[in-house]
Order: sequence, then C-alpha cells, then structure tokens
Amino acid sequence: MKILITTDLYTVKTNGVVTSLCNLREELKKKGHEVRVLTFSEGLKNHKEDGVYYIKSVPIGFIYPDVRMPISYRNALVKELIEWKPDIIHSQCEFFSYQFAKRIAKITGAPLIHTYHTMYEEYFTYLLPSKRLGKYVIKNFSRIRLKNADRVIAPTTKVEKALRRYGLKNKINVVPSGVSIKQYEHHMSEEERLEKRRALGIPDDYHVVLNLGRLGTEKNLNELVEYFAAVLKIHSKLTFLIVGDGPAKKGLEEQAEHLGIREHVIFTGMVAPTQVQEYYQLADVFVSASTSETQGLTYIEAAANGLPLLCRKDDCLCDIIVDGENGYQYTSVEEFQNELDSIIGDSHWRENAGKRSKEIAENFDKSHFGDTMEIIYQSAKQGRYKGEKICTQF
Repeated sequence: MKILITTDLYTVKTNGVVTSLCNLREELKKKGHEVRVLTFSEGLKNHKEDGVYYIKSVPIGFIYPDVRMPISYRNALVKELIEWKPDIIHSQCEFFSYQFAKRIAKITGAPLIHTYHTMYEEYFTYLLPSKRLGKYVIKNFSRIRLKNADRVIAPTTKVEKALRRYGLKNKINVVPSGVSIKQYEHHMSEEERLEKRRALGIPDDYHVVLNLGRLGTEKNLNELVEYFAAVLKIHSKLTFLIVGDGPAKKGLEEQAEHLGIREHVIFTGMVAPTQVQEYYQLADVFVSASTSETQGLTYIEAAANGLPLLCRKDDCLCDIIVDGENGYQYTSVEEFQNELDSIIGDSHWRENAGKRSKEIAENFDKSHFGDTMEIIYQSAKQGRYKGEKICTQF
C-alpha cells in the first residue's frame, strides 16, 4: 500500500506523537509499504527529504508547544502527493495538517484515518482560564472536525470514552501506540549505574524516584514535588530525579527551594533520546501525577526498563499497572506516602515488580502496533470499495 501520514509535529524529538508516528512508519516500511510523511518545515521554504514533505510554515507556539502553521494550503509538494495517489491517509494531528489530509483524501478517494493523540481539555489552560469553557470548545471542535474521518484511532479506552462523550459517531478502533522494546533490552552494569548516579551527585545509599518527560503544567508535577517533600520527612535518603524540560521547570525549581528540599531534587534538563534508557535505569521507581495522558508512552518505557510505577489513578493506566504486581495507582498524599514507603522498603518486591513491568511492556512493542494498523488500513480500503458507511458504525 501507499500510505501518507500527515502531522503538525515531526522534528520534535521528545514528543509522544512523533515517537508513535516514527515507530509506525518504521514498521510499515518493514512490511514493504511505501510511506510518505507530510509535515511543516522549520522555515519559509518547501522541501522534501527521505520521503518527508516539508511545507513552509511559521511558528505559533502560543497555541500549543512547537506547533507551526502553513503559509498556504496549495503548493507543488501537495500536488505531487495527490498525483502519487495514496491508498490510505493517516492523520496524526487535528489542526493544520488535518486540512491537507482531508483535501488529499477528497481528491484521491483514499480512506482518511485519524489518530486522536491528545486530551486537549488539559492543555487548553494555555489559552482559556476556564476549564469548563475549554471542555465545551474541545467537545464541539473534535466532533465537527472529525465527522468525515473514515476511522478514528484511540490509543486507549480512556480516549474512546472521551470521544463518545464528545458525540463522535465514527467507527473507533482502540490501538495502543507502540514503543521500541528492543531499545531498552540493554542494561547498564551495576558499576556503570553507580558511576552515572555519582556523576549526578546521588549518594550510593539513596533511592531514586524518577519522572521523565515534558515539564508542562498539565503534567501536574507540582503535586509530585509536594508529595515527595512529605515522604522525605519519613525517608531522608531519597533523590527525586526530574528529566526533561518545559515551561513549568522554573516554577518547580522554586517550589523545591521553598519546601527546603532542593538538595534532594535534581533537574537534568533535556536529554538525548539515545540516553533516555540510562536515566530510567538510574531509578528505583517511576512516578507520575499526570491525568492528561491519552496513553503515556513514558509509562511503557519505564516498565520496559524494569521499573515499578507509582502514578496518580487514571483510566489510561489500566493495561500498564497491575496493582500490587508492578506498581500502584494513588489518589491522595497518604496513599502516595504509604505506597512509596512500601516500594522502597522491599527490594525483593521491587525486583519482582521490575520483571512484571517488562512482561507487561512486551504487549506494547511497536511490531504489534504495525500489525494492527496494517489490518485496519486494509479493512478501511475494503469498506470504501464496498460502499460501507464506516462513519456510522460502532
């Protein structure tokens, strides 16, 4: 098949949408499919490279981090993709690139598949002070925007339920995004691990609590810093390792200073994707307070690296955390304290939980992701040929 993937984001290295897209593209190419990507350039020039078509654009990061807007929807590269006549168009973003996807699908007759990656209700605080108004806007925008998509892909049942709540009538397939499990098969020796921890200033007898990802307000990291401070009153030999960067970093640093725990909190800033697994392996437990995730690839990555997880209770975690086996979900500071106390106090449990996490992570390998999407593409094509009204099915 000839498959066109459209996306607003592509060059951002630490974005879950980009990770999912790149893994999908790689798996589809392994299967012999011809895959091209339409995205936006980082300047006022159209160009293409290695099957990726970059449309000239301008930045509008005030709407959403790293987003760019095309200057025009008509140019030679779009014409070339139309003449290429893709069999499937798979859109990854609801905003600007979706217009290209919809137009190319209409002209070529190719089925339009769309993956709904982001729970925008949480992110709309960047633009609207009222969460209620944000939910209303997103509900109507999503329903109207996607009404003509042949199929919608939801990474989790959490997203599927939200889309049904918005009033979407399209056929929805729940397909978890895949991660490269093979990338995390190599583990550092204990000597290497200690050396890297010491380089960060972590004492040998300390336990390390890790959060890794973009530092945005929607990630609720201020809660983790507050709860970590409470745990330190019981366990003083702890380090909170925060890996990543973003608009919330300065506020988090100030919060740690205000709580008097700055010497126990390390902010590494952005790290290279090739080094991410090293930071997972420096830790004893992965923590998250976010409820804005559609799936949360960092949860799967942490599990693939053999970490137990302690995360705020959320529907997207139902297939990742098996309570008591590889981690816990908390709903209060008391639960966070008790469960973290239990995790760091039992090395035997941590070892078994790490093994269980790896077993669970295997279910999310990108090869399964590619297999499933291939089946959905074939089904969507057959539905088009048979005149099936896919958008009215459940």
